[in-house]
Amino acid sequence: MENGNSYSIRNMKDGDIPQVLDIDLDAFPTQWPHPTTTSYHHELRNKLAHYIVLYRVKDKNNGEPRKRSIGLKEVISYIKGLFDHDRFFGPEKPASTDELVGMAGIWMMVDEAHIVTIAVRNSCKRQGLGEHMLITIIEMARQLRANVVTLEVRVSNTVAQALYAKYGFETAGTRRKYYSDNGEDALIMTTDNITSPTYEEKFQLLKREHRRRWEHCYIE
Repeated sequence: MENGNSYSIRNMKDGDIPQVLDIDLDAFPTQWPHPTTTSYHHELRNKLAHYIVLYRVKDKNNGEPRKRSIGLKEVISYIKGLFDHDRFFGPEKPASTDELVGMAGIWMMVDEAHIVTIAVRNSCKRQGLGEHMLITIIEMARQLRANVVTLEVRVSNTVAQALYAKYGFETAGTRRKYYSDNGEDALIMTTDNITSPTYEEKFQLLKREHRRRWEHCYIE
């Protein structure tokens, strides 16, 4: 259902960390240990790590969420700015004034992009936002010349597994007792070659379908 909100994606900054920690706790309340301010400071300076945030776009005139539709073109321009890690060094940055509703991150390992997290606030779920970030993560992986994208997911999280399967992820194995909070196993999921013509055709179709269904969520 269209809710009138618009959202955009940009690279994560130091000033986002307080809200990112809150999103982590909201999305993964049983996770242990929880990420810390220090761990995210280190991640943002790790040249193998790339993080994005999803935020609500407000109208400059009245501060209300913008209501006009936007597409994925702006995401690509953001992706091009994601990889200059020198922008993070220097004095401590003030807290972000953007209202963050989601975040995601990958680690690059040779030709593999490994998704380390995708999280959306519980109050903002079922709006296509997690899928939007997954699309952006795959675009990032392609920009970084990865051939495959991998991740771990709880064996009980069938909703996430269905989303990943939709984008070509297949189960490649199991990590026993991977999650320390309850000892739950994790499924290892991986795509085929994301640079292949077959995957490209499927990916572009899925992006168009997502845009048609959730057009109100995006800005250009």
